[in-house]
Amino acid sequence: MIMPKLSTSILALALGACAGATTWAAPTPAAADQPRTMEQVVDRISANEQKLYGQMRNYSPLVETYIQNLKADKDLGEVPAGDKYFLGRANFQKGVNLVPLNETSSKGKKVFMSVGNFFSFAMQFLPDGFLQMIFLDTNGFDRSHYKFDYVRREFLGEVRCLVFDVTPLEKNNRGRFLGRIWVEDQDFNVVRFNGAYTGNGHASWYFHFDSWRTNVQPGLWLPTFVYSEEKDLHYAISKKLDFKAQTRLWGYNLNGNSQEQELSKILVETPMQDDTKTANDLSPIQAQRSWDRQAEDDIIDRFERIGLMAPKGEVDKVLETVVNNLEVTNNIDVDPEVRCRVLMTSTLESFTVGHTIVLSRGLIDVLPDEASLATILAHELAHIVLGHRLDSQYAFFDQLLVDDKDTFRHFGFARTPEEETQANSKAIQILNNSPYKNQLGNAGLFLQALDSRQKEIPNLISGHLGNRVPNIADLKSSVPIDPKSNPQRIAALPIGGRVKIDPWNDSLSLIKSKPVGTVAEREKMPFEVTPFMPYLMRYGADAASKPVAASATTPQDNKPGEAPDPTKP
Repeated sequence: MIMPKLSTSILALALGACAGATTWAAPTPAAADQPRTMEQVVDRISANEQKLYGQMRNYSPLVETYIQNLKADKDLGEVPAGDKYFLGRANFQKGVNLVPLNETSSKGKKVFMSVGNFFSFAMQFLPDGFLQMIFLDTNGFDRSHYKFDYVRREFLGEVRCLVFDVTPLEKNNRGRFLGRIWVEDQDFNVVRFNGAYTGNGHASWYFHFDSWRTNVQPGLWLPTFVYSEEKDLHYAISKKLDFKAQTRLWGYNLNGNSQEQELSKILVETPMQDDTKTANDLSPIQAQRSWDRQAEDDIIDRFERIGLMAPKGEVDKVLETVVNNLEVTNNIDVDPEVRCRVLMTSTLESFTVGHTIVLSRGLIDVLPDEASLATILAHELAHIVLGHRLDSQYAFFDQLLVDDKDTFRHFGFARTPEEETQANSKAIQILNNSPYKNQLGNAGLFLQALDSRQKEIPNLISGHLGNRVPNIADLKSSVPIDPKSNPQRIAALPIGGRVKIDPWNDSLSLIKSKPVGTVAEREKMPFEVTPFMPYLMRYGADAASKPVAASATTPQDNKPGEAPDPTKP
């Protein structure tokens, strides 16, 4: 097959595919190994894909897939009608495999697949199928198996890309990719591909998907996001499938950098004066507090090492600012001090580990404003104030040495119904004395929205380590609100509306995106799955002043310590 050549100028590049220009312009200056023809460009793309498949064997990232089945709604278009959730660790040593971490939530069964299984007129999903969508074609993505048609240049964020449409050459070539790819024009790595695998049949199907990669290290682009969607897929008589799904990958370099930095530190011991020794002896009460804090620190460290908890960072500071507002206005002084951390998962849950308040990333994502965030934090702070303690058995290190796959069975921080009731009452008291006391109607609206969707999204709101979002009945009924009275009021955001993840080191930061103006009722999509549209940048680029496209848009320019508020104009 003869491929069209592209011209030497950047301007003519967009015309080369149509005009038949004869040479290829190397995007980087005069490098001897830069491709100069279209065939060489395609060969470089193919070589990089093959290289990526080998590189992925060195990594075992965490993989989270969340699926929402959809049903038609006359007012909102489509709304969730059931969901599935899966969390596992990838293993690429022998193909594409996942080791589940949350078997208890699926009762030991694999409940996801990117191909359907036609058995007893039922459709199942397997997680391995969604993970497969991070690869184009492991059986030969090259000119021998595909036709590459150049389309244009296009920027994805700050990364200039070459866009190609790719088509399998052979007919009935099951499992080959059909769609469009975006290739960054320096090293010719695929950074995004959008389409589907070919070859749907009577017993199994391939779904449409949009797959993204992130530049996590110089020259290294690793899979990060996959969005999948299917509409009106008929798989049996009078049966069809409508769904949306998000797959996230993170934890590529768990503890790699921190371990090297820790070993390279130079520490100097400072001798203590003899007259201070007695002052450092611990009383029995202080010893108990120290023992409990050790258990707390051990658990946090364990979760961070396996990628379930984000390292200390920007989002924690925002949470702790809100907690400080609650403590100061209520004259709360607890020892040791209250800390906040973020669980990396999309499930909506919160709990305390000793004096550490833990909120899931997914919960922070969907909270509409700071008052709603304060409500959740007040409930967990109430547990601490009331003295609801952590099981101190975790201070023994053998209790932490469990396989990753047993994490959710081994650890549990759910409170008893009596403790939850006590915390609810105390939380109301804390909130009524706080700066958020006149904004509790927003939090009530959030809890009402969650209640209205709980039957449709049970896997999203089911806590794996702690309790589900606290059901504060007094708050829901104290300030009745009619959402129709303010059409721009948003009860809850879509999934991914607040926080973005660095897939290499697991650090979290708040999404900074432009205001969207008037929001139609169908665009509010509380707790719903939306597509990924990340703002791609090359490794090392300064992103401090750049807007970040996300799965949901929220205003920027909020006050320090204030969560972005989508209800602002």
